[in-house]
Amino acid sequence: MSNIIEQLISRARANKQRIVLPESLEERTLTAADKALADDIAEIILIGNPDEIHALAARLGLSHIDKATIIDPATSEKTEEYAQLLAQLRAKKGMTIEQARQKVLDPLYFGCLIIKSGDADGQISGALSTTGDTLRPALQIIKCAPGITCVSGAMLLITNAHEYGDDGVLVMGDVAVTPMPDANQLAQIAVCTAQTAKAVAGIDPRVAMLSFSTKGSASHEVVDKVVEATALAKEMAPDLLIDGELQADAALVASVGEKKCPGSPVAGRANVLVAPCLEVGNIGYKLVQRLGGAEAIGPILQGIARPVNDLSRGCSVDDIYKMVAITACQAIAAKEQ
Repeated sequence: MSNIIEQLISRARANKQRIVLPESLEERTLTAADKALADDIAEIILIGNPDEIHALAARLGLSHIDKATIIDPATSEKTEEYAQLLAQLRAKKGMTIEQARQKVLDPLYFGCLIIKSGDADGQISGALSTTGDTLRPALQIIKCAPGITCVSGAMLLITNAHEYGDDGVLVMGDVAVTPMPDANQLAQIAVCTAQTAKAVAGIDPRVAMLSFSTKGSASHEVVDKVVEATALAKEMAPDLLIDGELQADAALVASVGEKKCPGSPVAGRANVLVAPCLEVGNIGYKLVQRLGGAEAIGPILQGIARPVNDLSRGCSVDDIYKMVAITACQAIAAKEQ
């Protein structure tokens, strides 16, 4: 296990957060919950029928599920309270109390309502559910963080190129959610990705706003968007080390950064990379992963007031376990803001 993952787990263990796993009858999820409980990295809340969960745990040979809090929406004394809360939150959209009572039986909605009520700190789903199903209740119930209007996804990249980033560790966004951000959204993505880098990777962010141009070397409207986004991000977070527009080599390679952008606080030493659009971000991280042999962890969703993370449906037990630690670290950081 890489050193940064060990650090993540240690931070989670030192300040245990309450993490909801609504897909409790999914075998990989339940196995990861058992490992997280065994390693004491979080308090785990499972949504579902206790008898069914315990039966699956017994069949899988899991021995720590008794340490989890198991809540069944069909019988919980909180269900009506959560239904009333959901109806209140969605009243302007026309939701009735009867509709809310039905919706609250959905584990993904129930989990977000636990968080909204202050009884949990984060949620992870996606082993069974689509990204849309994961995000919809989060945006309807928990909503975006203050000052943020778009959700994005960052990827933690642990590379063998130790001369780049922070000893080979970089964070890249957006790789998962917003296809074609405007300048304001791109600025938000930059600030959120910097926050993720600090909360999850434990690094002091140096943010490069990537483009095919460095400081006016090319002229195009997509370059103008990156320039505008850089200025807006500086207004949003005046203390953040951020620069752009920068080509990838100018952002990462010290000699190139010094030549193309002398005096920049970021050029040549960036550890946070912000792609100009989702297409670039998604392709870019997968090339680094497949051709460069990097370990890519994520996507880590960002921009929501409390962390709600989305798994790939092809995820492994280890992926889910790591995401528990990541979500816990995000929750710790969210409370400190």
